Amino acid sequence: MRDSSRTYFALTITVLIWGLSFIATKEALRSLHPFAIVFFRFAIASVVFGVILMRQGFPRLSPREHLKLAVLSVFEPGIYFFCETFGLQLTTASIASLIIAAVPLVVVVFAGFLLKEQVRARNLTAVALSIVGIAVLIFGDARAFVPGAGSITGDLLIVGAVITASLYTVLARDLGRTRSALEITSLQIFYGAVIFAPFFFATLDRTDWQAVRPSAALSVLFLALCATVLAYLFFNFSLTRLSATRASIFINGIPVVTTVAGWLLLGEKLTLLQLAGGLVVLVAVYINSTGWKGTVAETSLPGEYSNQPD
Repeated sequence: MRDSSRTYFALTITVLIWGLSFIATKEALRSLHPFAIVFFRFAIASVVFGVILMRQGFPRLSPREHLKLAVLSVFEPGIYFFCETFGLQLTTASIASLIIAAVPLVVVVFAGFLLKEQVRARNLTAVALSIVGIAVLIFGDARAFVPGAGSITGDLLIVGAVITASLYTVLARDLGRTRSALEITSLQIFYGAVIFAPFFFATLDRTDWQAVRPSAALSVLFLALCATVLAYLFFNFSLTRLSATRASIFINGIPVVTTVAGWLLLGEKLTLLQLAGGLVVLVAVYINSTGWKGTVAETSLPGEYSNQPD
C-alpha cells in the first residue's frame, strides 16, 4: 500500500472509531462519573503502551521535547476530554457535533500563525463545504434543537474542546517533524493518565460501583483500546505525513459516523436530508484529500515514519 493510501486509510479508521466513541461515552456516562471514564481510559491505554515500549525501547527525549509533550497533553487529553465529557452531559450530541465541526476552521488559523502552513483555495473550499454538510446533517432533524434540549454551559464546554483539539493538532504536527507517532502517542497517554488521576481519586464516591453496567465497562474498554490506543496512533501517524490543515478536515466525518451509528445501534431515525448532508461532508473530505502535487511522504524521519510538509 502506497504511503498516501496508508495515510488516508489511517485517517478513515480514526474517524470511524472516534465517531463511535460518542455512543460509547454516552453509554459509559449512564453508570460512571466522567472523571472515572477518562482516568480508566488513559490508565488502561498506558498499560498497553507500556508493554509496547518495553519491547521497542522507551524514547529518549530532550527536556524541551518533554515540555512540548506535557503542554500537548494538557490540551489533549487534559482539557479536551474534560470539556467533551462534561459537555456531553449538558448538551445534545447533535449540537456538540455541529460545534466540533468548526475544528478545521480553527486549525487553519492556528496552523497559519504557528506553523506558517500555506492555506490554499481548495483547502478553504473543502472546509466551507464540510461545514455546510454538517449543518444540513444536524438541522435535517427538526427535533435536534427543541427548546431546552441543550445547555449554554454544555455548548461552551464543547467550544473549549474545539479550541484545545485545534491546538493539539497543530502542536502534534510540530512534534511529528522529529518524533514518531508511537513516541508522541504513548507519552501523551502517560501524561494524560497522570493528569486525570487526582480528579479520579477525588471523585471516587460519585460513582455507585456496584451499579456499574457491564455495557459501561465494555464502553470504557472500547474507549481505551480503540478510541485511545489505536485511533491516536493512526491520527498521530497521519500528522507525521500530512499538514495539520489537511488532516483536520477528516474530523468533519465524525458526526456522519455518529449519526449513522445512532441510527443502526440506537434506533434513531435518519432522514433523507441528513443523508444528503453526510454525503456533502464526504465529498468535502474527498476534495481536500486530492489536488495536491507530489507524494504524501518523501523526507525521512527517525524510525519508520516520514514527513513532507505541504
